[in-house]
This record gives sequence, structure tokens and C-alpha cells, in this order.
Amino acid sequence: MEIFTPADAARNAGTKYRSILVAARFARYLNEFPKDRQVQWTENERAMKLTTLAMRKLVSGDLNFRELRRRRSEV
Repeated sequence: MEIFTPADAARNAGTKYRSILVAARFARYLNEFPKDRQVQWTENERAMKLTTLAMRKLVSGDLNFRELRRRRSEV
């Protein structure tokens, strides 16, 4: 099991809370692909889980993201 410190995670995302949200969203995005592509990524990156792969990419700076402001829905 690979361990990522909150400081490492927050370095590229601004806050540790945002880093977890970004990594979780990226892991969900990877999960939408077919299983053979998922296996290929995990073998290439030597990660057992997609969440580990997402955190590793975020901490290393390979994951670029853009924060979008949510529009308030009219009631």
C-alpha cells in the first residue's frame, strides 16, 4: 500500500481536501473505461487500484485539472 502525505497531495492541488476530490474524480473517470484499458494502465503504472494511480499522478504533477464554478440552480 502506497502512502501519500497530505502535504504531498496538497502541493499540486492547493489544499488537501481539493486534492482528494480531484483524485477521486479522476479515478471515477478511469473507471468508466473498459476493463482491458484499466488493466493496461495499472500494469504500466504498477498500481493495484485506480485510486492509487490517480493519487500518484496528482502527487507527481502529471494530472492537470481546472476548477469550474458551480452555477446555482434556480428554485
